[in-house]
Amino acid sequence: MNHSYSASYHTGKNNRNGSSGSYYEQVSQSHTITNPGDGHRLVATRASTRHYGMNQSNLSNNNNSNISNSSYRSYNNGSNNNAKKYATCFKNDYSNNYIHSGVLPVNYVRNAIQPVEGYPKLQRLIKLKQEQVKQYSTKAYGCRVKPENITGVLNSWIYKDSLQFDVIMIGALSENQLLFPLVSQLPIDKLCAKPGFLFIWASTQKIVELSKLLANSNLWTKKFRRSEELVFVPVDKNSPFYPSDSIIAEDQILEQMQWHCWMCITGTVRRSTDKDLIHCNINTDLSIENDTTRNSAVPSQIYQVAENFSTATRRLHIILSKTGLKHPVKLRPGWVIMSPDVLLDNFDPIKYKEEISRVGLNIPLDDEIEQLRPKSPY
Repeated sequence: MNHSYSASYHTGKNNRNGSSGSYYEQVSQSHTITNPGDGHRLVATRASTRHYGMNQSNLSNNNNSNISNSSYRSYNNGSNNNAKKYATCFKNDYSNNYIHSGVLPVNYVRNAIQPVEGYPKLQRLIKLKQEQVKQYSTKAYGCRVKPENITGVLNSWIYKDSLQFDVIMIGALSENQLLFPLVSQLPIDKLCAKPGFLFIWASTQKIVELSKLLANSNLWTKKFRRSEELVFVPVDKNSPFYPSDSIIAEDQILEQMQWHCWMCITGTVRRSTDKDLIHCNINTDLSIENDTTRNSAVPSQIYQVAENFSTATRRLHIILSKTGLKHPVKLRPGWVIMSPDVLLDNFDPIKYKEEISRVGLNIPLDDEIEQLRPKSPY
């Protein structure tokens, strides 16, 4: 759909060319927006040109004063060898670069692929932890369930099969996941063991809804307390993880593109003493999309955060609604993924409990990992 924006003229007698009308007026007289979201860039461009035109008249006066001041400083510096040398500081203006190129500043983060780049001990720690998690993981399980039947299947696991999980993730990077009526009916408080960990996804637009959900004392969420917040940032609008323009207001200048994953805890866990249950400070709280990120319902980086944080081997991921081809649901070893779109439907509670008994409820401690990982005093 084409969106035509009429320019609001800012008249002025003098401009940089000496003609009637301001420079801002000349730049913004005619713009036709053909792509969704381009209107936000147009507003930023107009603001930039207006600021540029307003400051042109002050450049000549400022240059003379700057030259005289710099000459005065250099004269004084010559008489004092210990004085600091004044030099012009050049900095990268990523916001201005985005206005002209359309490339978001997040693309220039250098260690997006390897956050611990330059820290060999932490790199060794991450590698050892990945090998250990892989060694003590169950095979990949999928459970295909319609959205209206998810609550009934979970109740069957709880009361019929006596099944519990230590790590539960809810939602995905899709706007239709945080459905309050459906989430509020889930028996998570009975399905999650104590101590247990809950990871729940929400877009920036639904943070308020997520806050109301966790603050409701009449729901199962009263048994959980928020502990950490993970953030995932896509790189640009071509990313499959970029929020759709349909949820962005047309008059909104800035677009909220990041995704939030709140980590909640039930039960009592202390980082300083319960090292057999949690391994803190291994991953960062911020994940940025990079060349290694596969197109899926949830990026692998977030799965790794959950795996590295908790030593538990019973992990469940509940995807409440269909994600479609844009966000395919992919199985992962060590996880039971419940979704209407999961391709492989191979979950059997009895066989799963047998495999857990062979693998163990928790990943055993490793002396080298304990020596390398950062410790928390609390």
